[in-house]
Amino acid sequence: MDVKFSIALPRQAYTVAVMRDFLGEALRTTGVCADCRFTILLAASEACANAVDHGEPSTAYQVTARIHGDTCVLEVAHRGPGFDPARVPLPDLEAESGRGILLMRQMMEDVSIIAEDDGTVRVRLSKRLARCRPTPPEHGEPARREAVLR
Repeated sequence: MDVKFSIALPRQAYTVAVMRDFLGEALRTTGVCADCRFTILLAASEACANAVDHGEPSTAYQVTARIHGDTCVLEVAHRGPGFDPARVPLPDLEAESGRGILLMRQMMEDVSIIAEDDGTVRVRLSKRLARCRPTPPEHGEPARREAVLR
């Protein structure tokens, strides 16, 4: 099965949860196991939280996901100040923040962070998927969910 979607979200903290629900449902219905969903959602949440925290005010961020065969590739793009990920110091593990890049690198098989000349920062995450049997919707639960953003 090949699933691809892209959503633009306002730079608001609540949209990280919207992205988690949307992506989590796509992963679940395509048969990705719970452990693998957890790690992908954690890494994706970190990338989205960084876009919300560091993106330019009044701009949206874009999340694109592709689930193809045994691979999931995510890209989170936002406008904001770029940085060299190789120059990011190791985080203080006791600090409240600053561990996002480390977590993404530990959870995913490939992480790239690219600051483009036009001011777009792209975080690309990929992971091979462990599959289990697809979980059908619960009795009475709609097969498709829609999110409305205001």
